[in-house]
Amino acid sequence: MIRFLAVCVAVFASVGGVVQAQSSSQVVWVQIEAQPNLQDGLDRAQDYARTLDDVNGFALGGGWYGVLLGPYTPEDAQQVLQIYRADGLIPRDSYIAFSSALGRQFFPAETDLFQRNATVAQPEPAPQTTAETPTPVVRETAEAPAATPSTIPDETPAQARQSERTLTAEQRRALQTALQWAGFYNATIDGAFGRGTRSSMSAWQTANGFEPTGVLTTLQRAALLGQYNAVLEGLGLQTVSDRQTGIEVKLPTARVTFDRYDPPFARFTGSEGDTAQVLLISQRGDVNRLASLYQVMQTLEIVPLDGPRSLERTRFTLVGQNAEIVSETRAWVEGEEIKGFTLVWPTGDEERRTRLVAEMQASFTRLPGVLDPSAGDATDQQVDLIAGLRVRTPRLSRSGFFVDNSGTLITTAEAVQNCTRITVDEDVEVGLSTLDTELGVAVMTPKTALAPQQIAQFGQVPPRLQSDVAVSGYSYEGILDAPSITFGTLSDLRGLGGEAGLSRLSLKSLPGDAGGPVFDASGNVHGMLLPREAGARQLPQDVRFALAAPALAQVLERAGISASRGNDTAALAPEDITTRAVGMTVLVSCWE
Repeated sequence: MIRFLAVCVAVFASVGGVVQAQSSSQVVWVQIEAQPNLQDGLDRAQDYARTLDDVNGFALGGGWYGVLLGPYTPEDAQQVLQIYRADGLIPRDSYIAFSSALGRQFFPAETDLFQRNATVAQPEPAPQTTAETPTPVVRETAEAPAATPSTIPDETPAQARQSERTLTAEQRRALQTALQWAGFYNATIDGAFGRGTRSSMSAWQTANGFEPTGVLTTLQRAALLGQYNAVLEGLGLQTVSDRQTGIEVKLPTARVTFDRYDPPFARFTGSEGDTAQVLLISQRGDVNRLASLYQVMQTLEIVPLDGPRSLERTRFTLVGQNAEIVSETRAWVEGEEIKGFTLVWPTGDEERRTRLVAEMQASFTRLPGVLDPSAGDATDQQVDLIAGLRVRTPRLSRSGFFVDNSGTLITTAEAVQNCTRITVDEDVEVGLSTLDTELGVAVMTPKTALAPQQIAQFGQVPPRLQSDVAVSGYSYEGILDAPSITFGTLSDLRGLGGEAGLSRLSLKSLPGDAGGPVFDASGNVHGMLLPREAGARQLPQDVRFALAAPALAQVLERAGISASRGNDTAALAPEDITTRAVGMTVLVSCWE
């Protein structure tokens, strides 16, 4: 320990004010640890500071935070490294690091040795609800600016190998990633410069007019990384620290700005006409709640139906795309906290989008706490919104009803035409089996097994004129969770032009009722309600038409379905008809 103290005195005396007095290329550091998140980096820096002087903490990029000693002159750094290793004061794999590899300083607090006028947000306790909720802070990135070929003198192969030895593992992986992006490297991103990496370097050098030595000089490394990062230009990529969500991440601040909190989201929206959006996801929960979030996210308009998606035990990924946007969501649970992000980006800019997702993932850092469920403004609530985001809705919804015990159902042809997907009760997908556009009937079969509570019993004897009838349907197209029952009377057993197979009803219905079953007073299905026809002739509001049971039976027979016969003749109470109707009536939705 005496030798340790003597060395410290000599070394620290030699480097006083070295960062201010010399350029960053003339000072070095001893890197002793790197942690994958800010809190762990801060904890370890504080631990080392109890026994060592001159402990500093810097962001290293890629979501890593380093603990370093210094600054030193290169000669003093070698001496510190050798003696501290020998005395067991620092890990055996500690090494010399250069200032160009260091980003923002986070330890000691309020210290900025490079005077870059930027700070790292210090981890804070979970926020308390206040009258005025703090908003995310955009932190100007403090990483050293990318060098350009015009500012870097080229090196000999020997000098290139020497400078290459100073690269961190993260920097070596970054070069492999850039070579892979450029199309010259197709192996594992491991930071090991073996034969495959050397060959790819030679190929890149040849393609860019350099001598193919297989070792990139500092100038060439800068040129390669410049090519790789060019796609991110103009995005205003900055680190945003949000203590409300407990998240720090790089965001394209030139494209999105903070809008508001809608738990579990912090919403960043684009300017008018820009479809770009970012959601920061933050809430308490376990793997079960993560699975629920996975399901909920897929109901949102910002997550189109087409695209790969996967749910694992502790994380999920959702990608959805359509003609306007591509949306990618990544979320995972650690401890009892679920955090993640969604990036919504315009279709047709895939290279920039994938790079941006990678930058967000690499920089994503968990800070203490999650978003308070009461944060934000709860005054603007609507049934078609979840956390302020619009839920995906079908193009139209109509009614239908089961006709056999395997879940076969019928509805109006209008409900299923020009649909990319048809669902029952908005979650069970069905396929179109038969479409009779002349009669206006569609027969559908479920893609997963269904067990109807009730099936239609088609009446064999027409009810008397002016007798009571009832229509079961989703009048409000799914706003209500159960069908509504509308009562009326049977006006005629033919259409207005004498058409057989139609029944004229006197009742007031809504568009959503079309496709629903029409019951007689005994609870038998007399027919299916047809949609109101649009045309020059406007009929009275209470005039509606139903396709009668015999015509429906013929359509079902062509589809290979035997219609069940109903022989009840005794009148049923309205509540009994309602029970029967609710058991067989379904909401049929057409999705684009």
